[in-house]
Parts: sequence; C-alpha cells; structure tokens
Amino acid sequence: MYSKPSGVTRRANPRRVARGIAGSVTVLLAVGLLGLVPAAQAEDLNDKAAALAQQAQDVETSLEFVDAGIAKSAADLVMYQGQLPGAQAALADAQNRVVAATAEVNSLAARIDLAQQSKDKITSQIAADAEKATETKAMIGQIAAQSYKAGGLPVNLTLILGAGSTNDLANSIDLAEQALRSQTAALEALTAQKATNQNAQARLVAVEVEIKDLKKQAEAALAAEQVARDAAAAQKATVDKLISDSAALNAKLEAEKPRIQQQLKAVQAQQSSVAAQIAEIQRKEREAAEAAAKAEAERIAREQAAANNNGGGGGGFVPPPYVPPAQGNVSAFGLQHPFAANIPITSPFVRNRPVPPGTADFNGTGYYDHTGIDFGAPCGTPIYAPANGTVTLAGQTNVVWGGGNVLWISHGVMQGNALMTVFYHNSAVLVSAGQTVQRGQLVAYSGNTGNSTGCHAHFETWLNGAPVDPMGLL
Repeated sequence: MYSKPSGVTRRANPRRVARGIAGSVTVLLAVGLLGLVPAAQAEDLNDKAAALAQQAQDVETSLEFVDAGIAKSAADLVMYQGQLPGAQAALADAQNRVVAATAEVNSLAARIDLAQQSKDKITSQIAADAEKATETKAMIGQIAAQSYKAGGLPVNLTLILGAGSTNDLANSIDLAEQALRSQTAALEALTAQKATNQNAQARLVAVEVEIKDLKKQAEAALAAEQVARDAAAAQKATVDKLISDSAALNAKLEAEKPRIQQQLKAVQAQQSSVAAQIAEIQRKEREAAEAAAKAEAERIAREQAAANNNGGGGGGFVPPPYVPPAQGNVSAFGLQHPFAANIPITSPFVRNRPVPPGTADFNGTGYYDHTGIDFGAPCGTPIYAPANGTVTLAGQTNVVWGGGNVLWISHGVMQGNALMTVFYHNSAVLVSAGQTVQRGQLVAYSGNTGNSTGCHAHFETWLNGAPVDPMGLL
C-alpha cells in the first residue's frame, strides 16, 4: 500500500510490511515539533517554487493513508514555512523601496526649495535692476537738461553763435564736458544694467523650467512612494498571515498528535494485514501453478516411459524428481500502462525515502517507503486493466484503510512469477470481485475517495508477495 518500509519488499514478511505506515507517519506528527522546512536553496525562483511544492507533496504522500486532513495541514505548513523567508525578504525589499522613494521625495523637495529661493532672488534682482534703470534714465535726463542750461552745446556751435566772454565760454565748456562725462557713464551703466537684466531674465526662465521639471519628478516620486508603501503593506499582510497560519496549523497538529498516534497503531496492523493477504494470495497462486506444472511434467514422463516400453505398461513407473524451471522475465505478463494518455507522475515509487526535512521521526526509522506511484490524473480519468486477470477485491472496503474505492487485479502466474496490480482512491470501480478482465478493458475511474487530498490515481504492482516499482514493468 501507500507507505511501508523497505522490509515490505522481502517476501512473506508482514511485520516488516507493517512498519511502512509507521515510517510514513513519522512525518505526521512531524509537524508537532516542527520548525519545518527551510525555503529551497535552488538558485532560480521557479526551481525554488518547484522544490517547495515537491516537499509539500512528499509530506502529503507520506501521510495520505493515515489521515487526509492531517496530510493536507502538514503539507500546508511546509508551504507556509517554506514561503515565509521569501515573503520576509520581499517585505524587507519593499520597505527598502519605501525608504529610497521617501529619500527621493525629500531630495526633490529640497531641490525645489532651493530653486524657489533662487527664483525669488533673481526676481528681486530683476526688480532692483529695473528700479536702478529707471533712476539711471532719470539721471540721464537731468544731466541732459543741466548740460543744456549750462551751455553744453558743442564748442564749434557755441563759437558760431558767439559767447558773452572768454571766461563764460571756458566755464560753459568745462561744465558741458563734465555733464557729457556723467551722461556717458550713466548710459554705460544703463547698458550694463540692461545686460544684467537680460541675463537675470534668462536665468529666471531656466529656474522656472527647472522648478516645473522638479515638481513633475516630485509628483512621480510621491506616486512611487505610495506604490512602495502599498506594496510593503501588502507584503507585511502576507508575512503576518503566513506566520499566523503557520502558528495555527502548528497548534492544530500538536493537538492532533495523541489521536494520530492511536490511529497509527490501527493503521499499522491493517497495513500488515493487507500485505499478508496479498502475499498469501500470491503464495497460493504460485504453489498451485507449480503443482500443475509438476503434474503435467509427471504425465509427460509417464507417457514417454510407456512409449519406450512399447505399450508394455508402466505400472512400476517412478517419475523422476521434479525440478521447477528458473523464473522467467516478468515482461511475459505484457503489462500495459493503465491510462490511455500520458499522465504525469506526482510521486514515484521510492524505497527508504527519508522523512521530509524538519519533521519528527516518531518511529525511529528515519525513512518511509512509497510503495506505489501517484499519477496526477484528474478525477474521472479512465483506468484500464494492465493485463488479463481476475478481480480479487473491488469497491469500498474496510480491508484497506483510507484506500477509498479499491481495485485489486490478480494476473496469475507466468514463468514462476505471480503479479497483482492495485488501484486506490478511485471515484468508481466498474468490475466486481471474481470477474475476469481483459488487457485494456475499462475497469475504473480515478478519483479522490478515502484518505486522499486531491484527485489522483495511486497504482501499485505486487510481484511474488512484495511491492515493486511499476515503472520497471510497464
């Protein structure tokens, strides 16, 4: 069945078989002492997610036949605790983005403030320069008026018009020259002020453009900061929920430990019984096949002896000792895949699989066996008989704990090998015990019955009283 230690592969050893479920339940209560699985260390995020999902699947597989609810809770806990480090890292990253966005907003605000101060200063300078220009223009006007009054006409024109006296002329020329010099200086100053004013205007335009651009950047930075804050809040909620859910599941599993430990004893006994039943069925089949082969060999020997005596009778004939032929290849059964399509394997056949990381090994074995293959078949997927045979067990039964709708098909004995195929968790079984089935015949539909955590098909092959990997036979 589902979980039995490697001993189950040894013929006719039910006690060893019984330990399997114990091995599987090691995971179980697993969870009670927990600290479960750290996040997978794969470099690629997809690999990490796949590895974590496989860890959860391993936990589920190891507990499925014990208790589906506990298996699901244990698998969820693996996922939660495996996701927590990544979620915490994402939260830290989101918080760092908030810090960076806030710093950017503050930096832009400081730059806008400086640019505004520069604008104010330039505006004040322009206003002051305008006032100075007005004063300079007024001064030039006054100089021109004073020059006129003082006779500030050109010398040659004064001479032509005539002057009152030489002294008057000299004074007039002197005053006019002074006025002209003052007027020239004022004009030069006005020109310089105009240039300064134009430069200031250009700088004002540049500062206004800078302020406008900085404000756009600030708006974008504020939006980015809000996005970062929202992301951090959402990530924190995720982390808080993972922590809360993990704590709740941990408490639940811890509380379930006593009940599961009691159930484990019953499961162990039942699993041992199942293994013993299958082993006994196949032992009888092989003995019957060997007896039939021996009887046939003796019949042929008698006929040959009688023929050699020319019909003289063989009353005293003693057949030679019967030597069973060596076991042949199991491929003689011609086993075909039970599904028409290529259904993926979600959990392979594994002997001595270590208990999932972080779980408590309550049985001291350190391993469990998955004695079949789980196919990820959706509920209702057709299942076909892998070979000709006779139905040994079918439908709902208390023979298999947690198996749901079960199907056992005995394929008899070929070349000294006895083979049985087993299907669990079927949604429906279409044949009944004692019925003969043909290779490729529709016999069941996959499902989610019994202690199952989701639609799938659990498939086992038992050879000469022990479970073997079906993939070696298909």
